Amino acid sequence: MLKPIALTALCSLFLLQLQAQNLYMPREIKQAYTKGTRSPDGKPGSKYWQNFGKYNISVSLTPPGRTVKGVETITYFNNSPDTLKRLNMKLILNIHRPGATRDGNTSLDYLTEGIQIDSFLVAGQKKSWNNKTAATTNQAVGLTKPLLPHDSVKMDITWHFDLSKESGREGVIDSTSFYLAYFYPRVSVYDDYAGWDRVDFVDSKEFYNDFNNYTLNVTVPKNYVVWATGTLQNPAQILQPEFAKRLNTSMTSDSTIHVATLAELNADSVTAQNATNTWVWKADDITDMAVGISNHYIWDAASVVVDKTTGRRSSMQAAYPEAAFDFKKSVQYGRNALGWFSANWPDVPYPFPKMTAFKGFADMEYPMMVNDSQFGDPVFAQLVQDHEIAHTWFPFYMGINESKYAFMDEGWATTLEYLIGTAENGPVKAAEFYKQFRINGWIGDKSTAEDQPIITMSSEQKGGYGNNAYGKPSLSYLALKDMLGDDLFKKALHGYMDRWHGKHPIPWDYFNSMSNVSGKNLTWFFNNWFFSNGYNDLAITTGVRGKDGYTLTVSNVGGFAIPFDVVLTFADGTTKTIHQTPGIWEANQKQAYVTFKAVIGKSLKSVTLDNGIFVDATKADNTWVVK
Repeated sequence: MLKPIALTALCSLFLLQLQAQNLYMPREIKQAYTKGTRSPDGKPGSKYWQNFGKYNISVSLTPPGRTVKGVETITYFNNSPDTLKRLNMKLILNIHRPGATRDGNTSLDYLTEGIQIDSFLVAGQKKSWNNKTAATTNQAVGLTKPLLPHDSVKMDITWHFDLSKESGREGVIDSTSFYLAYFYPRVSVYDDYAGWDRVDFVDSKEFYNDFNNYTLNVTVPKNYVVWATGTLQNPAQILQPEFAKRLNTSMTSDSTIHVATLAELNADSVTAQNATNTWVWKADDITDMAVGISNHYIWDAASVVVDKTTGRRSSMQAAYPEAAFDFKKSVQYGRNALGWFSANWPDVPYPFPKMTAFKGFADMEYPMMVNDSQFGDPVFAQLVQDHEIAHTWFPFYMGINESKYAFMDEGWATTLEYLIGTAENGPVKAAEFYKQFRINGWIGDKSTAEDQPIITMSSEQKGGYGNNAYGKPSLSYLALKDMLGDDLFKKALHGYMDRWHGKHPIPWDYFNSMSNVSGKNLTWFFNNWFFSNGYNDLAITTGVRGKDGYTLTVSNVGGFAIPFDVVLTFADGTTKTIHQTPGIWEANQKQAYVTFKAVIGKSLKSVTLDNGIFVDATKADNTWVVK
């Protein structure tokens, strides 16, 4: 006979396995659980592994020319149990090539020849490279000597490319301002469930990267300032003493310091007066690097305590042209966001030493960088910056595969955007904006594409992608928060984040981890929200008056397990609200009963269901009038 403790552990394992079996799981992902790289309790398995690279990159740009020249050395470590006969390289900027697969139309200014490989050496041996191959963001490289498990291989690559004239996530901002992203050849992710990531980048979707160590050298003419992911290694060499001093002072300042003003930049007094300056940046255990360059962008900076336990501060910087008046508050907006996210939701200290807001056109996140537009609306500008900074935790802290499961990062950034918006603007304004910006378009659109299950891979979606990546998953996270309560929800969220920080979680890791840490079998909830064609639509089917009160029959027409308020309106005009969490749908996801007692001395006039931010598709059937 098993001892009680062993029996309990066995039963727990059985329940977790049963729970995992009740959620649809693709065959390739089942194999990861079978092999032990992932565990049904939501933790990384005992045999979990992931590969890693060391990147030493040098790039140069000579404005007004748009050509970026690059040299890099990659040392790639195979931590997998597999022998790799080839590598898969990601060349994201090939999206600019004519003929590349894209989700939408583009202009001539968007088009370039993509990345042009000048030399590619593997372990010192030259590899032939045809720059005129099909326009794809993936390129396989065969290895003369297979890469064995727990071995490494060194690559030396030189390349060049022209920045796109039409700036989006990267490209030319103006004649002397540039944003470099996805600008270097990289080894794509080789993971434990799908092998090489060969999902082609199609310009509207996002990314999947390993955690690597980077040294980045950016060489530009004098009087050009460089902002980048990572920590600047040589401020005293590339800045004049006064400006290096201001930058250093900003690292402990709550107030915004003007590191460099427009007048000072125009006077050519900011950088060292060499013909060119090389700015050196380092970042370890991070998924990507990005770079902003300009000779006329104002440079502001301050810092904020992001870890109250240790007193650790992070720098918040901003780079913008004089006309971009939204950005004059970027540093303080960013200080607020970094501090609030670190102490409230997700309540995990900002993990990096710096964040920079750079004025471009993308409204896009990068590790330690955001590239945002000038909106002319301070409230909206702050919301966008909040959203992009929120991505620090999802996907950069968590290593999410955005290419396949965008809801694992965009849904969380949307949720954090709403939660910090509530703190900044009040619950009423935050809710109205959230509904208008994230939910109303989906609820008002009855097309089939909008009701695809959230679990549908992002790489396979076109119509419905936005709602499946942003609004719907965000509502699921907020619904779970409502059902579990803030304390238990945060405990479960932290369990998931702690387990998968610096690793590559997939949806089933989230599902299983949240159930495991909360101590509740949430399979029914995740099946409902992620594997169904649901939407938000409740209806009062019947209302019955009994001896001591009333019973409502509420039909879940749309299917999603959403919270709602039952609002009682009395003849004298007063109201009373009774809240129902999504837990009301656990026993029966199609129909629920709400009972409440009559209020002595009050005559009930009507009952209305109020879904709040879970906007109802058909509000006409949400009210019962007492007769």
